[in-house]
Amino acid sequence: MHATPWAPEWLLWGWFGLTLLSVAYVAWDLFTSTPEMKVMKWGWVLVTLYTGPVGLLVYWFSCREPAPGTHEQFVAPLWKQAVGSTIHCAAGDATGIIVAAAITGYFGLSMGTDIWVEYAAGFVFGLFIFQALFMKDMMNMSYGQALRSSFLPEWMSMNAMMAGMLPTMVILMTRDMRAMEATSPWFWAAMSAATLVGVVVAYPINWWLVKHKLKHGMGTERALGKGGSPTAAEHGHAGMMMNGMPPATPAMGISAHAGHAMLSMRPTGDDHVPAGRKALVTLLSLLLLAASYYVAARFGDLSMRPGPPMHMPEMAMPGMTH
Repeated sequence: MHATPWAPEWLLWGWFGLTLLSVAYVAWDLFTSTPEMKVMKWGWVLVTLYTGPVGLLVYWFSCREPAPGTHEQFVAPLWKQAVGSTIHCAAGDATGIIVAAAITGYFGLSMGTDIWVEYAAGFVFGLFIFQALFMKDMMNMSYGQALRSSFLPEWMSMNAMMAGMLPTMVILMTRDMRAMEATSPWFWAAMSAATLVGVVVAYPINWWLVKHKLKHGMGTERALGKGGSPTAAEHGHAGMMMNGMPPATPAMGISAHAGHAMLSMRPTGDDHVPAGRKALVTLLSLLLLAASYYVAARFGDLSMRPGPPMHMPEMAMPGMTH
């Protein structure tokens, strides 16, 4: 099987250069200007590392504070909240998938085995770290409670993320098997493309999860605190709303509407969503994953392993023996 490059190598290195500039800008802006929650700051940095200038553009239009004191109003729309949820998902799931792909490539496992190791790693990393570990602070839960609360939403989201990444990885690696080895630039190019497709596929289900308050969306330190816990200002605002008092605008610049929007976007558990509806969406995510597996098997090679192209008779030089 011959390697068939799907992009000139100079284009890959150009993309990597733009990616480093994009990551540097996003990290600088988040940690100096934009009051996003700490977990989301790291999520944006990781996803921009995987998606390059595209991640920067998404950040610019959905999260970057356009003017001091306006972040709460800027991120309040549902579509931006869903972007935040998708970025949070991608930061955990894609990181687990990429780490697992690098390890399985080192051990020379077949792609048919790789994909399920990567799926498990993405789900474990997303659930145990990016969801439960940080959600326990946001919801004032124990770690065990956060795991139980996060399991189903993270599973749905992971299925959609993998549904985008799986066929992209397999097809690109089938075209050029160098992309199976983490020491090759083609590996990182394939992972970048796979993450981009995964984010697009995972967005609709994250929109649904945020709309029904099964996952959190975009946050802000001023309304939710650095770890996601409600601030004193948020508690005061919620208390005034419950007592029928007109809400005051906190001194730090949070509007009453934006503060209430941030509070309403926090996950509230899944008791208000009918079990049948959750089961249907879970089934749809599994069907999406199954369809992606079919595409990968149909247009890619699940039996391939890392290493040099297969030694075929027609590739041998005349007169040479092994």
